[in-house]
Amino acid sequence: MTRPSLTRDDPPSGPRAVILMLHGGKERSTTPVDGRSASWLRSAAMQRSITPHAHAAGVGTWLLRYRERGWNGGTGPVEDARWALAEVRRDLGRVPVVLLGHSMGARTAVHVADDDAVVGVVGLAPWFPRDEPVAGLAGKRLVAAHGRRDHITSYRATEEFVQRARDVAADAQLRDMGPVGHYMLKRVSAWNELAAESSLAQLT
Repeated sequence: MTRPSLTRDDPPSGPRAVILMLHGGKERSTTPVDGRSASWLRSAAMQRSITPHAHAAGVGTWLLRYRERGWNGGTGPVEDARWALAEVRRDLGRVPVVLLGHSMGARTAVHVADDDAVVGVVGLAPWFPRDEPVAGLAGKRLVAAHGRRDHITSYRATEEFVQRARDVAADAQLRDMGPVGHYMLKRVSAWNELAAESSLAQLT
């Protein structure tokens, strides 16, 4: 795949807003993201779960598939996310957008949160290195949810990121998901419920 792609699910009457979902990935990889990618499949399953709640609120769910699996310095996924935001604007005009990202997707989200359409970010088991900038969240809302048994990304780093984000964000919250790991395979319904409720709350 040479281009990113979007899986769109809009309410019949047309969306008043969009939850743009950003899946996880690896620190370095140029492998194309295909339909067998575990990170993309995980977000696709979440999209199916939260879409009925979103549609009931008049909100569409759009899932981005990156060109490559890796962060690779950030260029690829950030470019792809900005392309997706431009697609929302092209097709729907200036509707509000919440970025819902898992792991690398949450890191991507905070890099593109400075887009005028974005009202906030929901990060699930986010990958927030300790030097990650928070400036893109200025005036936006952040909910970060993390499990205490995550051995892939750091609960403590997320806690520190949320604390720094409070200096610039309109609101920044940390949700403790308890003794669960990174891949959201335990307490699946709780992850899905938090994703839907936190995303929709940012659109009220």
